[in-house]
Amino acid sequence: MGSVSAETVVEISGLEKTFRIGFWRKQVAAVRHASFSVQRGEIFGLIGPNGAGKTTTLKILMGLIKPDAGSATIFGIDASQAASRAKVGFLPETPHFYDYLRADELLTYFAHLYGMDSKAAARRIPELLDRVGLGQVGDKQLRKFSKGMLQRVGLAQALLPDAELVILDEPQSGLDPMGRRDVRQIIESLRDEGKTVLFSSHILPDVEQICDRVAMMVGGTVRKVGRLDELVDGSLRDVEVVVRGGEAGLAGLAALATRTTREPLGTTRYLLAPEASLDGFLQAVLTAGGSVLSVAPHRQRLEDIFLLEAARKEAP
Repeated sequence: MGSVSAETVVEISGLEKTFRIGFWRKQVAAVRHASFSVQRGEIFGLIGPNGAGKTTTLKILMGLIKPDAGSATIFGIDASQAASRAKVGFLPETPHFYDYLRADELLTYFAHLYGMDSKAAARRIPELLDRVGLGQVGDKQLRKFSKGMLQRVGLAQALLPDAELVILDEPQSGLDPMGRRDVRQIIESLRDEGKTVLFSSHILPDVEQICDRVAMMVGGTVRKVGRLDELVDGSLRDVEVVVRGGEAGLAGLAALATRTTREPLGTTRYLLAPEASLDGFLQAVLTAGGSVLSVAPHRQRLEDIFLLEAARKEAP
């Protein structure tokens, strides 16, 4: 992970937002007393299930929604003021573009909105299209793009102003594994350039790979904030052993495992508790006439912590 300075770029404090929905104007609390901060030069992940309040929080930061209580600042300026977003690039959760514009035309349009010089925009747009993997299709109309390609265009427009802070709402939505890898690499390159990235996601393995710190949001409440090594201790959860053969001793092997799953092609998957003797189990496999195909220790992951928090209905 990259080094993080002490300068605060984003500050969320006691944020609250309630919506009234439906015919009876039922009150739904989207964000409840949420607080966290993002430091300069770090990649900060805002994680949570659908409906956790992530998008509402980011929309408040971008001045698209007014909070009911609390405060949100960017570079020390209240998020309700347009000046707070002068150094910000933003990708919304579901970007909508003009279908009949080409990708390069759309970016040219946004370059004018950002107040970019025409010559500078003409140089930067092809570079950005290459960076997001659309260099060969920049002259095609957006109506011919897939959802993943449109997501890449949205990422390009967020990077267009070369902003100090980049805010991305579910940037990997609609992308295949290669596209997710490309986005991870782009986010990491932004940190290498000294920029700050705040992004929301529910794809936890990707968050674990690139984030310096995360805030875990459930039911509108921020449950945990911290570095990954503070939240995830990496302790051993269980050990998975895949065995072929040994049918004669299956009953005995199953008694040593917490879970046994028979699979096609004569293989069996055993799950051992952390305190179980792995050496003893492997010896039992050989004694039963089986062969060991793989041994995989499973350690605590961010997903485990997340699922525990999501299972709790009320915040502490």
